[in-house]
Amino acid sequence: MLSSVMTIRGSYKIASRSGAFDGYLDPAVRCARRVERILDSLRAQITADDGKKTVRIRRILSEPREIFRLEIEIPEQGYQRTTLLDRDALEELLEVEEVRERVRGLPPGN
Repeated sequence: MLSSVMTIRGSYKIASRSGAFDGYLDPAVRCARRVERILDSLRAQITADDGKKTVRIRRILSEPREIFRLEIEIPEQGYQRTTLLDRDALEELLEVEEVRERVRGLPPGN
């Protein structure tokens, strides 16, 4: 006799429950959360000890708004990450001493 209830076997990853409702938030709040996630990811990657790593910052635009290019390169892994940040996001990223120590080419004023 077959049961009318069918069970699905296996494990399923459930996405972050807090992220599931992001669509209902104000766009400014969603943007701020996204910036925080990006900065957290950059901090973790910059401070991780994963071989010879080069981290460079260059200003690529000054008007109408300052924009900086952050490059993380790990030659042994053939890896390069490029992220564009405004002045506020860059300053927030550089608040951590360990991040500042590993960055070459800091823009003036930092």
